[in-house]
Amino acid sequence: MTEVSPENTCAVLLVSEDSRILEQTRSLFYDAGISSVIALADSRATLPFLQQHVVSLVVLDMTSGMKQSELLEKICRDYPDLPVIVESESNDAKMAVYCMKAGAVDYVVIPEESGRLIAAAEDALNNNYPLQEASSLKDYLLNDRLVHAEAFAEIRTVCRKMRSIFQYTEVVACSPQAVLITGETGVGKELFARAIHRISRLRGQFVSINVAGLDDTMFSDTLFGHKKGAFTGADQYRDGLVSKAAMGTLFLDEIGDLNELSQVKLLRLLQEREYYPVGSDQVKASSARIVLATNVNLQERIKEGRFRRDLYYRLCSHQIHIPALRERREDIPLLLASFIAESARHFGKDAPAVSPELKQALSEYDFPGNVRELQARVSDAVARNEAGTQLSLDDFSGILTAAQPRSFAPSAVPVSVTAGVYGLFGRLPTFREIENYLIVEALKVSEGSYAVAASILGVTRQTISKRLKSIESV
Repeated sequence: MTEVSPENTCAVLLVSEDSRILEQTRSLFYDAGISSVIALADSRATLPFLQQHVVSLVVLDMTSGMKQSELLEKICRDYPDLPVIVESESNDAKMAVYCMKAGAVDYVVIPEESGRLIAAAEDALNNNYPLQEASSLKDYLLNDRLVHAEAFAEIRTVCRKMRSIFQYTEVVACSPQAVLITGETGVGKELFARAIHRISRLRGQFVSINVAGLDDTMFSDTLFGHKKGAFTGADQYRDGLVSKAAMGTLFLDEIGDLNELSQVKLLRLLQEREYYPVGSDQVKASSARIVLATNVNLQERIKEGRFRRDLYYRLCSHQIHIPALRERREDIPLLLASFIAESARHFGKDAPAVSPELKQALSEYDFPGNVRELQARVSDAVARNEAGTQLSLDDFSGILTAAQPRSFAPSAVPVSVTAGVYGLFGRLPTFREIENYLIVEALKVSEGSYAVAASILGVTRQTISKRLKSIESV
């Protein structure tokens, strides 16, 4: 038997002897955002195709009458877990009863019930996918398979746990459902989102947006766009990022910070694949694949009343959790060498060596900012290293010591921090006061390095600079 590989997979197999119906149905699926479709104009090729390909759904055209009945029976007999939807231009009750008894999951009259065909297909794909996912994941793990290693090239690791995560990512990458990526700041959530996009081979582009700090108006306008005259200054129609990501992937980062109204709109987008541009009462369909990420515990947010339970349930079908760098310390030497080489090229220097003391200290450091923090620290150290021969603890001054790596465990944090906000401010402070305090403390720890302070706090250098200017102006 021919070995089945991901290249031999498709979500939907269309079978029809009528080329006109075949093209109409294929276009209907494409318009609905289901792009993994194979069309067969010769029904005799169906069973050989199924023997050599993994298929999630068969749509069988019965317009020619009972001619395809034998094929339907064979598919349902030989592939009992494979859903089959029958479509026909004939509203024949007798035929519909026969098809359902033979094992079809639905009988749809086209073109009158085109919307029902797509809905039935999406239900069949969503209901069938967990069975295929479990089977595929078992195969990946037992055989230690990793087919699309190139998709993870940006994620440098030698950790066995990470390889298992790569394998799960390959399994869910082509699922029609949303994927939620969790993990602390700086672990590489967007890199995994990009890997999913590459593996899924969607025709559209990868579009990324960090939704943290967006109020509902900005969220709606950014994602859904607006019609002309929707608000003051809206002098022309504008598409949003959902439209930009058509037939591609839309990556929404930091969704745990969305407000209630935005969560409702996100739920509708995920559930109905529909949205309204700002100021418009005309619904638009989305064909974008949705991948989301958060660095907060959404279940805790639910308990606090800050995140919708129904939205969480919609998100948790496929969840990828990326471990913190301190949980995969074996990756630190590889990452260190890679970041040193990259920084040296950037600054036009020879790549410096690393002292044994520094290697030991880094291997024991907790890296609260994870891979992003390590990259920022290395870049800063290489930039400041004038000798160009060897990086030492001096190049990471204020961060690590030879005796004990600097950690952010409670015992290493100033007492003033652990005393609580009331002990710090004598009252409940404003958000701006807390932000200013954190920036000042991060700069103390980093000995004035904006890059390192930004990596610790999970913000950009520009944010640090902007906040400091506002502090100085007070």
